[in-house]
Amino acid sequence: MLNSRLLLVIIAAVLAGTIGFIAFSGSQFINDISKDGLGKLSPAPIQVIPLQIELDKLSVIEVTDEQVTIQVDFKVTNLNYKSIILQLIKYEIYEGGDRITTGEIGQRPEGMVDVSNYFTILSNNPQIIGEKITIKNTGNAPEFWSAISNDAAKWTVKGEAYYNLSSMTSGQENITPFEFTK
Repeated sequence: MLNSRLLLVIIAAVLAGTIGFIAFSGSQFINDISKDGLGKLSPAPIQVIPLQIELDKLSVIEVTDEQVTIQVDFKVTNLNYKSIILQLIKYEIYEGGDRITTGEIGQRPEGMVDVSNYFTILSNNPQIIGEKITIKNTGNAPEFWSAISNDAAKWTVKGEAYYNLSSMTSGQENITPFEFTK
């Protein structure tokens, strides 16, 4: 029969060895991106499936002589097994080749300061992310105001989505560019 102290030392050594193995093997042992990734040893870096970004809606809500209000919505889909942290969607809106406005939804962390203005995108659960934009009429773009008043605007939206994995063991910042014409 084993001494209780010896048994305790053996259990502590096995536990410390297991924790050390997992800690030093890092993402080579724990691949939590794919369904069958746990426990697979691989020297290759983990590949993140890019987010799918779609223009869900771009609509003019209100037009006056002084301003126009536009609603822009993006549909974001995550095809990874693990959830994704969407930090920022940066975009530019063009009408007929002329840039009308730029915008950002969310916020990227800067330096040592961590921000909480981000979106968690779950696996295979699309999320609609958008905002209302108000554009003031400066009088410098009569063609734009004519096109928007007559519902004849030709829109283009260009941008990038910045995201990373919600994982302690793997991942880096990823960027998905997009461009839509409506």
